Amino acid sequence: MNHTTVTAGSLRVPGAALHYEVRGQGPLLVLVGAPMGTRFLAPLADLLAADHTVLTTDPRGIGASVPDDPDADSTPALRAADVAALVLHLDMGPAAVFGTSGGAVTALALAQEHPGRVHTVVAHEPPVTELLPDAAARRAAVEDIIATYAAGDVPGAWMRFLSNAAIPMDPDAPPPPAPDAQQMADERFWFLHEMRGTTLWRPDAGALTGGGARIVVGVGEASAGQICDRTSAALAALLGTEPVPFPGGHIAFVEDPVTFAPRLREVLAGPAQD
Repeated sequence: MNHTTVTAGSLRVPGAALHYEVRGQGPLLVLVGAPMGTRFLAPLADLLAADHTVLTTDPRGIGASVPDDPDADSTPALRAADVAALVLHLDMGPAAVFGTSGGAVTALALAQEHPGRVHTVVAHEPPVTELLPDAAARRAAVEDIIATYAAGDVPGAWMRFLSNAAIPMDPDAPPPPAPDAQQMADERFWFLHEMRGTTLWRPDAGALTGGGARIVVGVGEASAGQICDRTSAALAALLGTEPVPFPGGHIAFVEDPVTFAPRLREVLAGPAQD
């Protein structure tokens, strides 16, 4: 069994201390989630470390990345600045960046606001709902989700979230295990301080297409009809491209990283593989 050496560190940035992990050797590849952090990205990172230096991080407010003010909101611009600081700290940029879900929004903000730090962005299922024709309804749905969580109805908030995302629920699935204290803290931060800013972020087509980075919009083959299928198509149209298929659904990189990693390598390799 191949064991990947992981080097963990902490970087002080304005307003937070960022936990990050580095593994492998080769060109720099950053894996970015939001709210998912290093724990969820580790299996994919281990596979990609065979031919990349892979950087993962807990986004501020999640996991071991502790903000100075636990009630300060996390925005894509803040998280993009954090990733830019990490790339500068490692002194290996510009980087290729794979961002997924809210992390895809972070990656797009990075390319938009810190173009010198990134040469390729693979934005996998970014929830850029402001690009949708029913953006106002999506905005209202997010406010309802947040209000439901804030009122103490955690199961109700999750049900509303999955319904809004059009992610099907398996009625026969066993209940998830009880969350530990860190998972509960991460969940609280995501609902109350991360979700709103992430979904309200609107990409600037001119900045993204003119910034020098190659932007690829990825979408899961099993995500048809879900909200991130719609937002991915809308973003690709804005950029004058087509969505690139990836195996599985919204969290396929967690559920089946062994299948996901080769496809990500193909996409990173260049346009001929898209």
